[in-house]
Parts: sequence; C-alpha cells; structure tokens
Amino acid sequence: MNRGLILKFENLVQLRGVCRQLRTLSHRRVYRAQWDPVQSSAQPVRSVLLYPQLWQKDKLISVALSQCRQLATKEETKKKKKKTPVTKGQVEIRQKMTVEELAQAMGKDIDHIYEALLYTDIDLDSVEPDSILYEDHIKLVVKKSGMKFKSAKLKEEKERVNTDAVKRPPADPAALTPRPPIVTILGHVDHGKTTLLDSLRKTQVASMEAGGITQHIGAFLVHLPSGEKITFLDTPGHAAFSAMRARGTHVTDIVILVVAAEDGVMQQTVESIQHAKNAGVPLILAINKCDKPEADPERVKKELLAHDVVCEEFGGDVQAVNISALKGENLMVLAEATVALAEMLELKADSTGLVEGTVIESRKDKGKGPVTTAIVQRGTLRKGCVLVAGKTWAKVRFMFDENGKAVDAASPGIPVEIMGWKEVPSAGDEILEVESEQRAHEVVSWRTYAEQQERMKREVEVIEAKQKEHRMEYEKKQQKLAHLTWRQRKAVLYKANKHLMFSRPKERTEMDKNVLSVIVKGDVDGSVEAVLNILDSYDADDECKLDIIHFGMGDISETDINLAEAFNGVVFGFSVKANESIKQLAAKKGIKIKLHNIIYKLIEDLKDELNSRLPPSVVENTIGEASVLDIFSVTVGKNKIPVAGCRVQKGLLDKKMKFKLIRNRDVIWKGSLSSLKHHKDDVQVIKAGMDCGLSLDKYLEFNIGDGIICYEEKEVQQTTSWDPGF
Repeated sequence: MNRGLILKFENLVQLRGVCRQLRTLSHRRVYRAQWDPVQSSAQPVRSVLLYPQLWQKDKLISVALSQCRQLATKEETKKKKKKTPVTKGQVEIRQKMTVEELAQAMGKDIDHIYEALLYTDIDLDSVEPDSILYEDHIKLVVKKSGMKFKSAKLKEEKERVNTDAVKRPPADPAALTPRPPIVTILGHVDHGKTTLLDSLRKTQVASMEAGGITQHIGAFLVHLPSGEKITFLDTPGHAAFSAMRARGTHVTDIVILVVAAEDGVMQQTVESIQHAKNAGVPLILAINKCDKPEADPERVKKELLAHDVVCEEFGGDVQAVNISALKGENLMVLAEATVALAEMLELKADSTGLVEGTVIESRKDKGKGPVTTAIVQRGTLRKGCVLVAGKTWAKVRFMFDENGKAVDAASPGIPVEIMGWKEVPSAGDEILEVESEQRAHEVVSWRTYAEQQERMKREVEVIEAKQKEHRMEYEKKQQKLAHLTWRQRKAVLYKANKHLMFSRPKERTEMDKNVLSVIVKGDVDGSVEAVLNILDSYDADDECKLDIIHFGMGDISETDINLAEAFNGVVFGFSVKANESIKQLAAKKGIKIKLHNIIYKLIEDLKDELNSRLPPSVVENTIGEASVLDIFSVTVGKNKIPVAGCRVQKGLLDKKMKFKLIRNRDVIWKGSLSSLKHHKDDVQVIKAGMDCGLSLDKYLEFNIGDGIICYEEKEVQQTTSWDPGF
C-alpha cells in the first residue's frame, strides 16, 4: 500500500513539473502562438493517473516541444510566404528569378524545379534555393511543367524631363560684328607647320617640340603689322593624331595646307584635304621649304590635281604661295592671302548674350587643376561665367592668353585657357554658358542620365545577342544528346567541363599568361585619345591579349602603380612625369614605368612588351645530313638491334644532338642515338665524307636510301604581327 502511494506521489510530482514546463513554453513570445493542449491519440492525458507506468517525463516534454515547434514553424512560414496570385496553368515570370521565387510563382516545391532543371545545361550541384535563373531557363522549366508563362509588367518609370542646355537661336544679322578668322594649319608630319606658325608669332615653339613633332594642338592669336588678327590652330601632322586634325577643321574658317616642296603630297596631306572637304572649309596652299635646291613647287601643284585641289594658275580657286618658314620668306604674302579670303567670307559673330564655344584641348595641370584651351564662337566670356561642356561644368576663375597672360574677357574668335572646371572635359566638346550653378547641375545630371540610358540600351542589345547565341549553341548540344537519357546527358556534360572545374588557380594564371595589361597616362586629352586610337587597331589577340585597364591625364600617381600591381600591368606615360617616390614605389613592387615624349617611340616600346609576353618558338638548325647505304643488325643479349651503315653528306653528326629519320620526304622518327661508331670505335662526332654505324634509341627498321639528319633546337623570341601603321 505504501509503495502504491509512493508511486502515485512520484507521478504527481512529475506531472506537476511537466505542466510547469508546458506553461513556460506556451507563454514564450518567440513562438507567438497560444498553447492549446492536444490529446495524444495513443494515450489521453487523464490516463496518466490510471496508468502511471506508461507515462514518462521525457515523452511528455518531446510531445509538447514538437507541438510548439509545429505551431511556430507554421506561423513563421505563413509570415515568410507572400501570397502570389497563381492563375491556373499560367505563371507570371520576370528576368533573373531565384529558384525559390519561381517555385512560389508556380505553386510547386523546390524539388519540382530541380527536376525540371535536369533538362537544361545548368549544373545542379551548384544550384541553391537563392540561385538566380535566367529567363530562357525559367521559360523551359515552366514549359516542362506543362504550364504557360506570361511576363510580369515592369513598373513604369516617370519620363524624365529633358533639362539639357541648347544653343540660342541665330542672332539678328544687324547685331553681328566682325571677328578674327580661325585658321587651321594642316599637313604631313615634318613639313614645317610649327616652324611656319613660329615665324608668324615670333616665338620659339618649334625648338621645344620633342623630335620636331607637334604632340598636341595649340591655339594662338597672331597680330599682323596691318593690325589684323588671325587665330591659328596648330594641329599635329603625325598619323596618330587624325582625330585631333578632324576636330581642328570643325571649328575653323580657313585651312592652310602646308606641303614640303621637296617631298610633295604625302599620306597625311591627303587626309588633311579630306578633313577640309568634309568640313566645307576653303583651302590656301602653302608650299614650304622652297629655299632648298631640290624643291619643285610645280610638281606639288600637279600632284594635288589628283585630289581635286586646283590652284588658281590651273583655273581653280585655291591660292598657292611659295614660302620658306625657316627663313621667313613670303610669310606676309601668305598672311595677306588669308586676310583677303577672310574678308570674302565676311566672318561675323554675336558678341552679346550667353557664351558658346568649343573645347580645343584639355589637360590636368598640377597647380591649376583641370584646364581647357577653348575658342569663343558667340558671346563674350568673362570671369565668373558658369559654363557646361560634356558632363562637367565650370565657374570661370581665371583666363589666360597663349602667352600665359591673364585676361578679363574673350570675344568671338579669340582662343583662351580656362580655369575652374570641376572635371576635365573632352576635346571637341561644345561649351555653353548657363544662368547659374544650379542650372549647370541640372544639365550635367540630365546628360549623365541620358548617357546611362543609352549605355543600358546598348548593353541590353548585347545581352540579347549573347543569349541568342548561347541558346543556339545549347540547342545544338541538345540535338546531339537527344538520344541519351538525362543521366547519360549529365555524364557527358560533366566529362566535357571536368578540366575547367578542377583547374587550379595556378593553372588558370598560366592560361592567362599571354595578357599585357596597360595603363595609359597623357598630358592632355588629345594625346591620350591618340594613343588609345592606335591601341584600338591592335588585332593580334590570338598571340597576346592587350588589356587597357585604365587611362587618364596627369602625372603617374600611386593609384596607377597599385592598379598596375593588381593586374600585373605596365604603366605608359606620354609627355608626363613620375616623381622619385613614385619611381621607388614602382621599383619596390616590380612595376615598369615607360615614359615617352614621342608617340612612335611609345608604340615601339609597347610592341617590345608584347613581344616579351609571347612564348618563344622552337627553331631547328640542321648540323649534318647522312644517308643510309647498308643495313645490318647486332645481337645484344637476346635482342637484335637494327644498325644503319651511313655516310655523312653534309656537316657532321654529333651524338649529343637530336636526330630525325627521313623516309620518302616524311619524318618517321625523332629522338637520340643509342650508339655511334666508326670502325668499331665509339665516337661522339662524325665529319662529312666519313662512314659510320648508328642505332636509334627506339627499335625501328631502316631502309636503304633513308636520310639521317642531325639538328639542334633553339628557342627564338617571337615578334607580334600587329602593325600600328607607322
């Protein structure tokens, strides 16, 4: 009896402990669920007292916990799940859905999506619930599930109001005033353009040019003794600067075509004529270097007839002036011809209202910041004006003339150097004055937005083209594997991609070894543009890939060195500097800095770098030739070894070198000799005219008449096939 009471008491204590735990669990806020006791189908709760031996503390706790877990899981799942409206048999899809989102949209579980993905080229081992699927895979999954799809409607963005700045309407002809003509000097490299301009403005610019080649455009105002003013644009004649010459003709009124009397019409001469024709600008022919004994001005005029440049003496309208820029001969005649043509053109401009102009050149000065050389075409530019060019703006702080002298105002036709830009604009950008800084921000914001939209449009077109290409490739693969089961298809795809999956980082680096990463820095925007235009012509990616990772203006900086280190690249600088600390940092990190002032030397250095990245080619140098005159065999142990009796025809046979066996002009064996004998004596070398016996390091039967060639292999550095055109 006492024992029974004790058992009942123990059961009551256990039951009290269980109830206390259940009460605690039911009030926990983490589950956010109200506890509702559920009777066990196996044993009702009231049977605890009747059958105490069947109830245990652990079982009660596990039942309670499982019930709470069940409630909590359901609550959390309800909150996590967003009700997606599913039309029967139709799925609303969008680009780049995750596996989980697609399953919810289809009203299926994730395993169903995995099964459908077996019919695609996706590697299921790498697919997780949050993995993104592309549109073509999403559509395929929906189709394989026997459902239809429709594209989700994109949220319509409000159309942004165009806040760009535009030119003013044409001015009243009565309000126009005369302006200086803008004259561009064009011609072939080293035909004397800079010397001519130097003689006109009485400075020594030509002596400062690197290698006698103008490296970037210059704008100068020349005052003639007659009181007339002419704005000259001096453009480079080198082949690399074609874009800069084209820019010069777009803002010019008259083109002076300089042709050397002893050289005649050259490549850039023809190109300059074409630029002038495209811009609709009249020409004046300046035949330079007429002081030289070999000069032939008449030949130059006749050669130009083939390019539709007809001088006045041949019945055309092009003035021709024979000059010597170096000695200053006939320069005033050329200036008068220019002024006369300008008067005929009646060049006038509106000097009132908001300013309009063109960026001729831009650069980043260490002390001044972003600086542009510009020509004012309308209005009068003053300090404090707010300008917009491209995707940047400026509040004019200072203006300088071509001699570095500060000026307060610049009227139409006058070139000036402008300080105050927030960023460096591109050469050729249109300059427009706006009312305020706020308006400038609006214009720049709109232009940035418009460029982004255009870029996105182009990217979408590229993506769609790539998707179409990949889809076609995938369909071809599927057709080849159509007769296989999905397991067999997966095995075939696994074998095909196995070498990529298991390639180590070191092996991947070796695969990308033939890549030259370059950083290009230049003094002005046009110089960088010229270098990039040359690099754009690179067409030898199969030999060595050329990767331009960064370009810009200004001296070499620490950022350039760090970027070059990250990409194992080379820094090329054109007319820029690298201070001592930068050079030390580059040397410490093993980064090459290549600084040049002449563009063709920079390109030559670049070609040398490309050549150094190419793997060496193996070249065979023939040392000697012999012919097989007799065949016999020698027994060594249990083996019979074929031996060829030969006579050396040319050169010598050296046992240390490599050998080839030639039969009917085909190479049937390459390797080394196992023995070389002369009159039963082992020898190392057999000279021409001597007989010998030799055996190969491989069992191979000889035929009488076979040829034996002794050769050595040498590694020769390859050179790139890229030709930049100069």
